[in-house]
Amino acid sequence: MSVEIPKAYEPGQVEEKWFSQWINAKAFHANPSTANEHYSIVIPPPNVTGVLTLGHVLNNTIQDILARRARAEGKEVLWLPGTDHAGIATQSKVEKHLRDSEGQGRRDIGRDSFLERSWEWKEKHGGIIIKQLKKLGCSCDWERERFTMDDDYSKQVQNCFVHFFNSGKIYRGKRMVNWCPSSLTALSDEEVIMKPQQSKLYYMRYEIADREGEFLEIATTRPETLMGDSAVAVNPNDDRYSELIGKKAVRPFPRAEIPIIADEHIDPEFGTGVLKVTPAHDKADFEIGIKNDLEIIDVLNPDGTLNALAGEEFEGIDRFEAREIVSEKLDEMGLLIRVEEYENNVGYSERADVPIEPRISMQWFLNYPKVSESMAAVSDREIKFRPERWAKTYAHWMENIQDWCISRQLWWGHRIPVWYRKDRAEELKSAPSLDKETCGDDLHVSLEPPSDDENWIQDDDVLDTWFSSWLWPFATMDEKTRQKFYPTTDLVTGPDIIFFWVARMIMAGYEFTGQRPFANVFFTSIIRDKKGRKMSKSLGNSPDPLDLIAKYGADALRFSIMRIAPSGTDVRFIENKKKDSDDGTDCPQVEEGRNFANKLWNAARFRQMQGGPEGLCQLPDINNLSIYDIDILSKLDTLTEEINTSYSAYKFQEIANKLYDFFWSEFCDWYLESIKQYFRDDADPDRRETALIVVDTVFSRFLQQLHPYMPHITEELGEKLGFAENGELLMRVCLSEEPVMQVLDSHLVEQAKERTNAIHEATTRARHLKAQYNLAANRNVKFYLHPSVEWAKEELETLKILSGAGEIFVSETYEPSAGTPTFLTPIGKMYMPLEGLVDIEAEKKRITKEIDKAEKDLKQIRGKLSNPKFTERAPAEVVQENLDRKDEFKKKLDQLHEMLQNLS
Repeated sequence: MSVEIPKAYEPGQVEEKWFSQWINAKAFHANPSTANEHYSIVIPPPNVTGVLTLGHVLNNTIQDILARRARAEGKEVLWLPGTDHAGIATQSKVEKHLRDSEGQGRRDIGRDSFLERSWEWKEKHGGIIIKQLKKLGCSCDWERERFTMDDDYSKQVQNCFVHFFNSGKIYRGKRMVNWCPSSLTALSDEEVIMKPQQSKLYYMRYEIADREGEFLEIATTRPETLMGDSAVAVNPNDDRYSELIGKKAVRPFPRAEIPIIADEHIDPEFGTGVLKVTPAHDKADFEIGIKNDLEIIDVLNPDGTLNALAGEEFEGIDRFEAREIVSEKLDEMGLLIRVEEYENNVGYSERADVPIEPRISMQWFLNYPKVSESMAAVSDREIKFRPERWAKTYAHWMENIQDWCISRQLWWGHRIPVWYRKDRAEELKSAPSLDKETCGDDLHVSLEPPSDDENWIQDDDVLDTWFSSWLWPFATMDEKTRQKFYPTTDLVTGPDIIFFWVARMIMAGYEFTGQRPFANVFFTSIIRDKKGRKMSKSLGNSPDPLDLIAKYGADALRFSIMRIAPSGTDVRFIENKKKDSDDGTDCPQVEEGRNFANKLWNAARFRQMQGGPEGLCQLPDINNLSIYDIDILSKLDTLTEEINTSYSAYKFQEIANKLYDFFWSEFCDWYLESIKQYFRDDADPDRRETALIVVDTVFSRFLQQLHPYMPHITEELGEKLGFAENGELLMRVCLSEEPVMQVLDSHLVEQAKERTNAIHEATTRARHLKAQYNLAANRNVKFYLHPSVEWAKEELETLKILSGAGEIFVSETYEPSAGTPTFLTPIGKMYMPLEGLVDIEAEKKRITKEIDKAEKDLKQIRGKLSNPKFTERAPAEVVQENLDRKDEFKKKLDQLHEMLQNLS
């Protein structure tokens, strides 16, 4: 071999080297002019100011696997990368930077100046996650990197707004939205994080009008909104209150009589079964208010303080401070009954981390397009969801779809392309509703401002970030690229954004291109810690992927994540604190990936040390192959078939485990050990060369199959072992469509497989017997074989090596002495004389002692399982654990009795 493989594998050096070579060779660049079949996938754009998380590692590793696999199949591949401008997240960071560095807010410096600072921030921090994705080895077409606020992309976003406004699907109106009192903007549901909170439940009394001294008891978690109450509601089937329906109750302050109404949505079991209805401050209350034509009284300012409608004594007070003051006032009035601890879920702004407010706000809304077509695309499997169960979730949302609030009260983002005529601007902005039919010539909606722009005022709001990203699959491509690569092939994303992104992309695809945006959607798992908690920065339970890459290597991290990521269920990522360190941690799953990389490296070094033929050579005639050669080549073909099937089913974990098991067990532990005799100095040169050709054939094809999962080390070993001809990149070598064994006689192949399996089974039983008598590492053990098949005599040397024996004698007449362990194998009866190896009497005592202990343990477990109190009350998993232990002890006892009988 021309380039020596170093003794130690240094992933950092190897990974940096190969990523640089791929970039220099333009290996990731997609050519829309080729005639090759296309494969395309667009990256779910991460936030431009974001950093890599383990969720990104999982998602992007899967995308890279799909892209690299498609290249190996000879397809022209486009993996299009890019970032999202992340309106709220970026604006929040810029505003914080302004406050910390200059003591100013955005309104102090004005919109234009703030946007300049935002672009500066983006240029400084926006490339971090892209660099991190490259560190992971992602083979995106980096020359085509897109940003959702690129000029061309921005025009398409604003043109989308104009298109829907002109078609009558966009309108402006007052609706209930999620409101962030800190960022002062509407939020999508996806931007709201539900957090369990230890709250309080306040029980208070509302007097029944015209019934002095009679009260209704009401339980609420938000007494600070009672000034906005416009009714009291009960369930119409609740007999306790049926006779009060239609009467009135007295709101304590500002004092007013409000109706007592009936609504089936009231839960009789919650609190007292009586609800105070505050339509301006609760989504459910808003629906009740609309249905019953109730007055809508908004007592909160946008920043979460109370306004004049709450009363002079509360005006300007923060909502949570007001909660305590209202509680005290109710108590003074004799209307507060009690306060209880209460655990509930409260919606928090994802970015500002403050409780959101349901708030009626004037916003722009979109009536969704192409709903029926988008539903049919998934139900008819024109677009396949994987796992398929997510199709039901998608259908449920689509069947209950509501208009989309597309405006955000931000400055960083795509500004809404609407101008109001100056002399009517305030009137238009405060109108109950506004659309193309009602606005006439007083609104200018266009990509370009009015020619007399001094007479117009542009809308201050920007569009929801999702309103730009729903165009992502096609708006990122120029016309030539789109003709080749659209519709895309796959989408890899998380199920948590199935509504906010996936469904919307499908609708936008049909609206603007008349085609589906992708053929398959693969929903990844959610990564959780070993306690089952979703990993997050706030919990401090998520390791930095870059630290893991620095410690273990990108390939190790990629391979490990894929081995623990089953399709459709969450991933448990285990991180253990080191016992001898205050802050050090170990990640055993990633260590397995590193160990596998080292196994690859060492196997390659072993091969290189044998010398022999350079590069890949033609396999010799089957008559010159050993049964072990034929067996491993057959298993290689089986591996290829199984991997092809698994890729078709998007079973990435299954592929990773098949690759691991084949290389570690079948190739290294069995095959390489079986042929080591041919690498001795006195071995037959022809036999040696044949074995090396087989090793190279298996190794080279295996590296190709492994490449999508561990791209860097496979390139390095392909080069070092001479498998890449004339400096060709392994990632550019197409997978062979022809099985290795297709030219070999099928009868001889089956015979070789059967004989190899027989030797392996004999080996396993011999090893097991040695281990039973604590002789696993003893190389002086001798075996005698009464062969049942003639061919076994030719394989004794291999059997000796595999079983770690000193000698194996073939004897038809061997008579074992008393106490000689005997076992049956597919190649005959085998004996393991213990003379000189163990003290027979001492061994009998040891086994007898183990039998006594095992019987005692088994009796204890049987007693527990026969106790109805245990089997009926204990958790099912605990009962099953004891049943499993019972079976284990029974098997152990059978083995121990057999060993004792052998010694007798």
